Amino acid sequence: MPPKKRKSTRKGVDEDSAVPFKKYVVKPSGEGESQDDLPLSQDSIVSMDRDLLSIDCLKLLAEKGFADVAKVLQEEGVTNELIDRVTESQLKDLEIKPLGRRLEAIKCIQKITEGLYGYKILNDPIHGHIEIHPLCVKIVDTPQFQRLRSIKQLGGTYFVYPGAAHNRFEHSLGVCYLAGQLTSTLRKRQPDLGISNTDVLCVQIAGLCHDLGHGPLSHMFDNKFLPVARPKDKDKIKHEALSVKMFDHLVSSNNLLGEFEKYGLTEQDRTFIKEQIAGPRKHIQKALHTSCPTCKNWPYSGRSKDKGFLYEIVANKRNGIDVDKWDYFARDCHMLGIKNNFDHTRCMKYARVLKVDNELQICSRDKEVGNLYDMFHTRNTLHRRAYQHSVGNIIETMITEAMLKADEFMTIPGTNGKMRKLSETVDDMEAYQKLTDFIVEQILWSTDEKLKESREILMRVQRRQLFKCVGNTRPPKDSDVREKDYEEKVKDDFVEILKNMGSHLGRDDIIIHLVFLDYGMKDKNPIDHVRFYNKKDPTAPIQVRKDQVSDLLPEKFAEQLIRFYCKKPDEASLQEATEAFNRWRQQHQCSVGDDSLMPDMTPLKSDPSAGSTTPESSKIPDSQNTPGTASKFKSRLKFD
Repeated sequence: MPPKKRKSTRKGVDEDSAVPFKKYVVKPSGEGESQDDLPLSQDSIVSMDRDLLSIDCLKLLAEKGFADVAKVLQEEGVTNELIDRVTESQLKDLEIKPLGRRLEAIKCIQKITEGLYGYKILNDPIHGHIEIHPLCVKIVDTPQFQRLRSIKQLGGTYFVYPGAAHNRFEHSLGVCYLAGQLTSTLRKRQPDLGISNTDVLCVQIAGLCHDLGHGPLSHMFDNKFLPVARPKDKDKIKHEALSVKMFDHLVSSNNLLGEFEKYGLTEQDRTFIKEQIAGPRKHIQKALHTSCPTCKNWPYSGRSKDKGFLYEIVANKRNGIDVDKWDYFARDCHMLGIKNNFDHTRCMKYARVLKVDNELQICSRDKEVGNLYDMFHTRNTLHRRAYQHSVGNIIETMITEAMLKADEFMTIPGTNGKMRKLSETVDDMEAYQKLTDFIVEQILWSTDEKLKESREILMRVQRRQLFKCVGNTRPPKDSDVREKDYEEKVKDDFVEILKNMGSHLGRDDIIIHLVFLDYGMKDKNPIDHVRFYNKKDPTAPIQVRKDQVSDLLPEKFAEQLIRFYCKKPDEASLQEATEAFNRWRQQHQCSVGDDSLMPDMTPLKSDPSAGSTTPESSKIPDSQNTPGTASKFKSRLKFD
């Protein structure tokens, strides 16, 4: 029911324009009125809990020194259900002056409404004592979210780094906290953005639920298992899409719709949450990277274009700077024992929303460019030393092979008791919520004869009888490693060499891995997609070129490695595979990688034709205090 019209006493405001609180909708196209300029309706907000309504927010607002604002809002029919969504532009329509007073009033309203809810305090080892909104607590206390306790954050890396025992559960809580912190920081620093408590809550929930769709051992399931088990769907089934499906299942199966409505979250807000998790459509994402000023399509319906910067907080598709990375950088480094050079708290303090090419984007202070380069360097370090570790990756490959062999014989009950294969659980969230890392133990300790091959593979992992990496090299020059079936072509060449050697090893005994290392945007520099501001003019976005920062920054932002593994553990097989690797590498004139032995690198000898000799200063003298073994070692280092 719309609020009744009344005759306004304020100058220049007629009977209709004096009532800005009408129906609350958002245009999906992103054109026309902004979300905060659209009027509200009491009918559009479902009543809150009676305990919350017992608090008179308008009375509290008057007691805080805003009696005039409280009186005007009361005359407009604003109640506790609506006051959280009052914006500065609406107060302007009600002729509350000046701007400073409107902003102070909005700040006071936000504090009052935040105080209506009892937050739960958790002690996190990374962020300290963090506050969790009661609606987020309701989500956490569900079987679908608790499932994340049984999914390792780093998958097979735990078999290499004993400290990497953390799970998706605590990471999701950390992202929820940081999402709320960054959104609240932007709201406090720039009240004119019109960020409401509802916006903050929606971003927090998106951060909390962004990893609901992960399967056993996290990325192993959607990057290794599903592409082989369901090759036709390998480009469709990603953990982001599964997270959205699991979020819908979580809300419906736990009857949380009423809880969402109690805190004023509408269907449109739930759409906004899911859009933050899933990201934009492919062609729109490409337009974001090109910063196309003529691109008029707005891919979202949860929030209009003037709130587009909110989509960059949890999963930033524009440049990769988001709170998801901030948490897992800090958390993973802490658990792995790797130093983290990036300071996300400092980055948050300098975040600012500016208009760039007719779109609002989250920008940073120009002097923070070094900190952001440290962030992407940290990402690269984690991938090199942990995420793409040759042993961790091959363990995941072995577990994947065991699960693929078990796929036909293991089933999980889904909706209405229908039994689903492991690869089919992604089609039924009732079954998928029961699939966790525990599947490895289920296979390992099963007595079913059909699972014998799978058990044998997993037992090899337990006994550390792993497939061995016999070589690690960079791809040949001018080769397109992203070409379809590139791994298979490399394997064909490798098997042909084995055949010519008379080796007993066959195609099934060899595994080829392609490893991609970059700064998150393939061969592009992500900082080129970030805009900055300087102290003199914090409203003007600028771009900072790499050459303006340092000459020591990388020239290239991506590289690839090819790893060769042999499944057979006996010494003869490993020697044959190693010899074949060396021949393949020399045949394609490839340089060796970091993990390989380098037999072709011998001590540098003087060039007689150049008439040069090794300088005396480079020779290592023996010392009377040097142990004998050390002297022998030094003698081997001397150049003849």
